[in-house]
Amino acid sequence: MLGAQSPSSSSSSSSSASSSSSKGSSFSSSDTVTATNTAGTSSSATTLPTSTTPISSPTTPTPTGPSAKTAVGRYRFQGCWTEATNGRALTGKSYFGAEYGRECYCGDGLRGGSVRAEDQRDCSANGFRKVSSLGKKEGDISDAFVSLSGTQRAALPDRFRQIKCDLVRGREGKFVDGWSRLLRRLRTENELIGHQGSAIIPRVDFDDLDSGCEKVKDEIMKRGVVVVRGVVPEEEARGYKFELDEYIARNPHTRAFPAHDPQVYELYWSGPQLKARVHPSLLRVQRQLMGHFWHAAEETVISLANPLTYADRLRIRKPGDESFALGPHMDGGSVERWEPEGYGRGGVYDKILSGHWESHEPWDAGGRVQAVNNLYDGLGACSMFRAWQGWLAMSDSGPRQGTLLVNPLMRLVTAYVLMRPFFRPLNEDRGSDRFLEEGNWAFTGGGEMTSELQGAVPGFGQEVSDELHPHLQLERTMVHIPAVKAGDFVAWHCDIDKVHAGTSDSSVLYIPVCPTTVLNGEYLLRQRAAFRNGTPAPDFPGGEGEARHVGRPSEEDMSCRPWSSAEGREAFGLERLSLRDGAGVGEREAVGRVNALLGL
Repeated sequence: MLGAQSPSSSSSSSSSASSSSSKGSSFSSSDTVTATNTAGTSSSATTLPTSTTPISSPTTPTPTGPSAKTAVGRYRFQGCWTEATNGRALTGKSYFGAEYGRECYCGDGLRGGSVRAEDQRDCSANGFRKVSSLGKKEGDISDAFVSLSGTQRAALPDRFRQIKCDLVRGREGKFVDGWSRLLRRLRTENELIGHQGSAIIPRVDFDDLDSGCEKVKDEIMKRGVVVVRGVVPEEEARGYKFELDEYIARNPHTRAFPAHDPQVYELYWSGPQLKARVHPSLLRVQRQLMGHFWHAAEETVISLANPLTYADRLRIRKPGDESFALGPHMDGGSVERWEPEGYGRGGVYDKILSGHWESHEPWDAGGRVQAVNNLYDGLGACSMFRAWQGWLAMSDSGPRQGTLLVNPLMRLVTAYVLMRPFFRPLNEDRGSDRFLEEGNWAFTGGGEMTSELQGAVPGFGQEVSDELHPHLQLERTMVHIPAVKAGDFVAWHCDIDKVHAGTSDSSVLYIPVCPTTVLNGEYLLRQRAAFRNGTPAPDFPGGEGEARHVGRPSEEDMSCRPWSSAEGREAFGLERLSLRDGAGVGEREAVGRVNALLGL
């Protein structure tokens, strides 16, 4: 989904020209645009390649004995980092990083930095132990987006040209036909959105959650965005904002962006954030949004009934603010969408990349369980599978008052972003009436293929702009979320107006919706350690975070405060996940493996 300006663990980038970035209006945090998204071994010690280079999936594990070799360095496996030491011989299994010819070990020699001993548990059957924020530098939301960070976009390596060639080889004709159908469909749908505006966004009342979602199910699944009214009582939600003001005032060293006029705070463990994440009503909404709209085969190792917590930032946007204008973007990585070791692991976009974009099923969770959307360990790049991104309003806001903009054409936007790098305009005159016509766009196959992936930069999120993605006609199709009150929950990736002309601040807590999967459980293990230490959540810039913050809730508070609950502690990884009656084989396996992973 496309959207504009909403702080999240995704990042954005521009291609050949600077572009604004933002998150979108679709169903899944990885697809919505919004605005405000060689085998080998080594007997000697090895070190990790730079974090901007991905490590491929391991080959079949090879057993090692008591004389196992030792290795030094940090290694990435299925989206997580591990660290090996020289301390002693490593036992257990070894894995080969196929792309780099490096042998990675797991076993007694892996250490977890500041992670507590009870958190250094084997992740599923892989034997790898995860560590929290290994060496991430301090930073803020601007580090997640090329357009905010000042990063210069260099040409992508030639391996991306080869990836593109491999993706379409033997089906070039079907791909071109699919592109033509897509452009025709976009013309029709863009016109519809231009006329309807915000009225096109589905809305549901929390008091009528089940039947309300069913009534507008088709529209929610098409648009990829929904507003749920009255999830948290209005006064309670407003109280979160007042508590945050006090927490920030008591801790003036809190990092935020922009530094001269803070809007997005590097806070993850404040009282209001914890209260909102474990609120029974919000957890109910999360279960509804996963179970009612997403699906997976019974054997898929996932539970859509057990939401897991993903600690994200918060935003307090002031009236008249123009300093945090993040344009359209998509969360969930960028170049990973095309990479075989990224989303290709689960075949998430295979239908689109074969030219049959109409058959793409964005609500099928099966492929996403295997997908890796953070190959480059970016500052703010999301490692968890987020079925929905979302935020909880702590104040009233509406169009032109600090709310977000979304593009409610999830399937079409996803297809366009993925197919766009394979075409170029013959006549580059944007003022021409024929610029957007199908006949003006040529397929760049074979010798004409380039490495360019418009708006994608490793380690950042996918940025979308009129310059790079002209057929989306963003000026017409990015629509405002309808007016919201404190306590309303907006699900999907939305972002903020470029100018907030309201008379009060626009304050939100970012709260994604994440199912139980093994990959998500591995991240939750590291996140739990960060919570205990008061350091930033693992996906985000490092540093001491809130370790010295006055008034930061403790793990004990999660057990004894009136706002705590067993269900909330389960989502946090502090209590054993419960299994619902009638759970299928895949759901039972997911819950069992994550409980074991967490040592519960």
